Amino acid sequence: MNRVRPQFACSRVNRACFSIHRPAALLEAVAANTKTRTLLANHVAELLNCTRCTQMGKPVVSGGPVVSKVILMGQAPGDKEPLLSRPFAWTAGKTLFSWFERACGISEKAFRSRVYMAAVCRCFPGKKAGGGDRVPSDDEIANCAGWLHREVAILRPELIIPVGKLAIAQFISVERLDEIVGTRRSIIFAGHRMDLIPLPDPSGASPWHRIEPGKTLLDRALKLIIAHPAFRKLVVS
Repeated sequence: MNRVRPQFACSRVNRACFSIHRPAALLEAVAANTKTRTLLANHVAELLNCTRCTQMGKPVVSGGPVVSKVILMGQAPGDKEPLLSRPFAWTAGKTLFSWFERACGISEKAFRSRVYMAAVCRCFPGKKAGGGDRVPSDDEIANCAGWLHREVAILRPELIIPVGKLAIAQFISVERLDEIVGTRRSIIFAGHRMDLIPLPDPSGASPWHRIEPGKTLLDRALKLIIAHPAFRKLVVS
């Protein structure tokens, strides 16, 4: 009488169990993703109607409800972003996206479709009396902070990329960029643990990323970002 070998019997049971539980796991994952998309879409719709800061220019600028485990956080829109209805839409954006295309080949279009884009303040602060964009006030920054907290709660990101000193300062203390850019840190923000890899301001007003040690530290930061598991998944997907 032939007997079924134990390991074969076990493999049959395992395959049976796998076939039984796999659909349930897939359905659960799909349901969770659908819930996240719905929550984020509702969040962005509410964000676009925000009127908390009376001195800020309108409309609110958003990159849209992109479900992602990576958040890129800028400082505040310039005067062109409200007209073009997307963050980093002008010269600073061209520089920023060129960094990523050079580092890993991801295009601006692909980046925007795969990374959630936020900012310290989501509206154009206006111009200073002497020229240049006005820095948001502490009250304006505080008014906008709740949006990011909710985005972190919804998306539960694995990586956040703050761009520029003001954005970096929302997560860690920063006095000198050369002590921060080119490093990867684990932080807890809004009750959620994630990695933080800062980038310098890509605007033409700042020469930091074009001279040493900024050039070398920028390249180091980009290498850390593209090697991060959360970002690598976006690039290969």
